[in-house]
Amino acid sequence: MPGSDRPDLRALDAVPDTPPQAATPAGERQETTIVLPDTVSPVSLLGPRDELLRTMERRFPRAEILVRGNEFRVVGPSEDLDVIERLLAELTEIVRAGQPLNRDAVERSIGMLRDQQNKERPADVLTQNILSNRGRTIRPKTLGQKQYVDAIDEHTIVFGIGPAGTGKTYLAMAKAVAALQAKRITRIILTRPAVEAGERLGFLPGSLNEKIDPYLRPLYDALHDMIDPDTIPRLMASGTIEVAPLAYMRGRTLNDAFIILDEAQNTSPEQMKMFLTRLGFGSTMVVTGDTSQVDLPGGTQSGLKVVQRILEGVEDIDFRQLTSQDVVRHRLVSEIVDAYERHDAGQDRGRRQGGEGR
Repeated sequence: MPGSDRPDLRALDAVPDTPPQAATPAGERQETTIVLPDTVSPVSLLGPRDELLRTMERRFPRAEILVRGNEFRVVGPSEDLDVIERLLAELTEIVRAGQPLNRDAVERSIGMLRDQQNKERPADVLTQNILSNRGRTIRPKTLGQKQYVDAIDEHTIVFGIGPAGTGKTYLAMAKAVAALQAKRITRIILTRPAVEAGERLGFLPGSLNEKIDPYLRPLYDALHDMIDPDTIPRLMASGTIEVAPLAYMRGRTLNDAFIILDEAQNTSPEQMKMFLTRLGFGSTMVVTGDTSQVDLPGGTQSGLKVVQRILEGVEDIDFRQLTSQDVVRHRLVSEIVDAYERHDAGQDRGRRQGGEGR
């Protein structure tokens, strides 16, 4: 009904000769009209130059979507109509929540609605605010990211494991800043191992701090997105925010803190144990890393890989696996991640077959 909070879904023109009570066979074409509420402009769902409409048409090639005023007339297989009806209802709620739509949001919403295992609504995922600063809101953009953020709320230690661009560290830092602002903690501690491919601290120019700074720079960059840059030096001088190499954690007990270990795939098993045992009362720990990008010297095991086998099933510790579906950088990043995974899988098969042939 026009003016209501959700689109009005009215089935029209049933397939001829179909008895009123008969179920419509899967795949048989039907027609339905979806009427948007008066409070939502159709342009917000169509996008500039109908970009969002074209995205829907590409994802539903068997359906025809016609728009006139605030009415969407859809013709196609019954299973597609069901998803499109729910999609337009979810997109309407996202727009009403004040969040602009883009192609990625539409693509992710369709993916969530088509996932038979998913119980989350796209509108709930894409409108969950973590932190707002200077007119910018940080929120999860995929189902995997929302589950990761929820796990941080529900567990004392959370491991976020996945490829570059999935928001593992960025979302953890947003949760840390939100916890600090809400006074649930008294300080934030950000750390990462000073290990990178092909470089050693001893060979870099400058003092120790100047050598370490490049390894910590990504953490500083994220902080500047979330906190007024003018206040960061004061917060760091007072110890409210600490950014330091992992080696600086040894011998400490960290109470009432939100502690983030980034690039954890570059820790040794001994370093990982040292870090986890720094946990104090009233603290939360988030460990992030990508087990496919280990930069440790040959023969050194990754502490992130080992810890999954050791701590799996321990109460109040949660492992969250993010995938290429959770990449929120340029769309090509997701495709690059998938291509590398296929390449690595092919090499593994080749090695196994080579071994069997001996």
